[in-house]
Amino acid sequence: MGSSDRLFNRQRTIYEILGGGIVADVMLWRKKNLTVGILVVTLAAWVVFEISGYTLLSLTSNVFLLLFTILFLWAKSAAILNRPAPPLPHLHLSEEMVNDAATFICDRANAVLSASEDIALGRDSRMFIKVGLSLFIISVIGSLTDFLTLGYTSLVLVLTVPALYERCERHIESCALVGYRKLLKLYVRFKEEYFAKIHKWILEKKKLS
Repeated sequence: MGSSDRLFNRQRTIYEILGGGIVADVMLWRKKNLTVGILVVTLAAWVVFEISGYTLLSLTSNVFLLLFTILFLWAKSAAILNRPAPPLPHLHLSEEMVNDAATFICDRANAVLSASEDIALGRDSRMFIKVGLSLFIISVIGSLTDFLTLGYTSLVLVLTVPALYERCERHIESCALVGYRKLLKLYVRFKEEYFAKIHKWILEKKKLS
């Protein structure tokens, strides 16, 4: 698929847009074990929260209290009985993982700030349409569910939609381009019919004053 056939004439692939690091690998299922693990853990957490009624803070505190108590007693008894200590892995975040995460967050934050500035100053009509539709969809979804379920659903979408999009990119792009072009034509027609009239009315009011 050529760049001219892509939505919004984008030049980069989905993997490049997502940062091209470990985050992109997880979202596009290139590290399947890690992606599946995240989905399973979040599903288990969602079920626990929904059934038990725990809050995030209380559950986290209880889990860490239980974990540290078990490990502490295990280590103390092992020292007394001359047994091996708990088989804990070395807990350490590599510099590469931190840099990848920081770069991804920085790029996304700068993109959001740049888009916000363009919208606020009326520079990018296309971005205004995209953001407006996205916020409307979020508003509708948010009114239908609670924050916890919305968070889990959003995570599932983040870990599935980009991967599906990458695999079915050609078909999705062709359908999206048709709809996007029709929406742009509708916006241009609305702008010509109503914005021009409003501008003309303002000029007339200024002349009269």
